[in-house]
Amino acid sequence: MNIFYNQTGVGDVLMIQLTTNRPAEVETEKVNDVALIKDAETKEVVALNVFNASEFLKVEVDGQVELTEEVVKQVQDALDKNGVSLELEVDLSPKFVIGYVKQKEKHPNADKLSICTVDVGSEKLQIVCGAPNVDAGQKVVVAKVGAVMPSGMIIKDAELRGVPSSGMICSAKELNLPNAPEEKGILVLPADSETGNAFTF
Repeated sequence: MNIFYNQTGVGDVLMIQLTTNRPAEVETEKVNDVALIKDAETKEVVALNVFNASEFLKVEVDGQVELTEEVVKQVQDALDKNGVSLELEVDLSPKFVIGYVKQKEKHPNADKLSICTVDVGSEKLQIVCGAPNVDAGQKVVVAKVGAVMPSGMIIKDAELRGVPSSGMICSAKELNLPNAPEEKGILVLPADSETGNAFTF
């Protein structure tokens, strides 16, 4: 789940993304101050807009709202007060984590892509990476599926040249870190960085 709020640009509306899947067609249903955005085919609720959001919870940022247990509770309370019978199931684990590249293989259909097996502590991910400097044995920053990059791009499960990829190995520039080098390449972390820990920036 990702939550965004921009009072200056959009108004007093909390925009909530429940899934990274993008349906071919959507339909909306308004229940009091809540708009439910559904997959037109499956009827699954994929996103929500909460209007007059400041009446239900306190938001002090413009942009992405940090996901905490308290924020999730306030959003659930807002849904309940508006008569929306939807139980939020939220993964509060960090979306930017330290990964360990266990294996790197050449992509069969693209010379400049590599298929990496990356240990992120709780699981091992297959990530297709185009960085020239990626290699086995490195500690790296992984943006997991659902992560929102500083550019606003949301990381989704993808298929690159026929190979599934779950997540992204990040460069310093993509993370918008100060003094990030201009040349292409992932950010390689010190070898003693703890695999699975959250990466904060």
